[in-house]
Amino acid sequence: MSDPSTKSIGLGARRYALGMIAAVYVFNFIDRQILAILLPAIKAEFGVDDWVLGFLAGSAFALFYATLGVPIALLADRWNRRNLISLSLAVWSAMTALSGVAANVFQLAMARIGVGVGEAGYAPPAHSMIADYYPPEQRSTAMGIFTLGISLGVMIAYLGGGWMAQNIGWRQAFLIVGLPGLVLALIFRFTVTEPRRGMSDSKADSGEKFSVSAVARFLLRRKSFIHLSVGAGLSSFNAYAVLSFFPSFLERSHGMNLQQIGIFLGIIIGVSTGIGFVGGGYFADKIGAKDRRLSLQAVAAALLLGWVFVFPLYLLENPYVVIGLFFLPSTLTNCYLPTTFAQTQSLVDIRMRSVASAILLFVINIIGLGLGPQAAGILSDYLAATQGADSLRYSLLIIGAITGPWTAWHFYAASRYIESDLARVDDRQY
Repeated sequence: MSDPSTKSIGLGARRYALGMIAAVYVFNFIDRQILAILLPAIKAEFGVDDWVLGFLAGSAFALFYATLGVPIALLADRWNRRNLISLSLAVWSAMTALSGVAANVFQLAMARIGVGVGEAGYAPPAHSMIADYYPPEQRSTAMGIFTLGISLGVMIAYLGGGWMAQNIGWRQAFLIVGLPGLVLALIFRFTVTEPRRGMSDSKADSGEKFSVSAVARFLLRRKSFIHLSVGAGLSSFNAYAVLSFFPSFLERSHGMNLQQIGIFLGIIIGVSTGIGFVGGGYFADKIGAKDRRLSLQAVAAALLLGWVFVFPLYLLENPYVVIGLFFLPSTLTNCYLPTTFAQTQSLVDIRMRSVASAILLFVINIIGLGLGPQAAGILSDYLAATQGADSLRYSLLIIGAITGPWTAWHFYAASRYIESDLARVDDRQY
């Protein structure tokens, strides 16, 4: 019997596969971000400082998620990516469920590390599969649809998590969101087709094996990648600080309860980031069809415009105005992600794609997920002596004010090199 992965995959099968990959990403972010809406309840039960909450939300997860992503991605460039995604989904779902039975902060941290280990095996092979399903001129749009999983995942995490934390408890919330992922893992394994490598680029797969160091050296010779990865990391630094502590900020500074916060933030973040991801990817494909520099310059402009809203967002006193205002920067500052993912896949050989994605995610998650929540928590604890309950207000304000223009500059700088770097994909000088 012939291997289906060696045949061309029809439009319907490609759309189904992209939908399933995005669905797994929904579960990825539900399990990752539900902790944010549960932090106030966890803080109340265990009586810990904000830096501990920052460790749980960021460092405990990110250290293993980022570092294990590279060796797992090396396996993805050599093994069946669909099977690897199914296995990873099963692992992180089981560890999310186990978070609900943690007897203390240490056990909860160990469970979060387990979630990070499982999720480390997802994004790199997912990016690689999408790049084989869709050609370069459609890739940012496809990545935008894929990253829509983030929007839906965060929305469900906040909406469901807020209600569960308020009504049935944070432990039950972890169990309820973790167990369905085990079922999805089986569905994904037996219904998604593994694409032939290079299919969408009309390239033959030579089967050449590249080491992690070879891919890293290849990427370090591409200035556009350096700026894209650092810019994405800085944007994620602010984004993960906000995702982790904005609910706590609304509770402490504006007196809202967790169910209210979950409803408002769930809807606003879900819709705004969805528009940013899908719209940003589609717009990047359209304006970058002839000149990829324009797509990255548009990202830089959107990031600067979103930065302007940081100051009223944290300084205004009316909570409903603050929540409504949150929609605009949330939309504008999330348009960078599909373009960054897509350009990284286009910059490398087809057998480098998973490792290239893992290296990109390593930078993004060490800077963003690893340091963003931790820095926000430490800064909040430092400011608590003078600002009291408003310490998170000024912690998040300082982080947003610094990272906004810095991030935009890196995307503008990347635009200066992207065309020449894309023309050197077949350059074998490492």
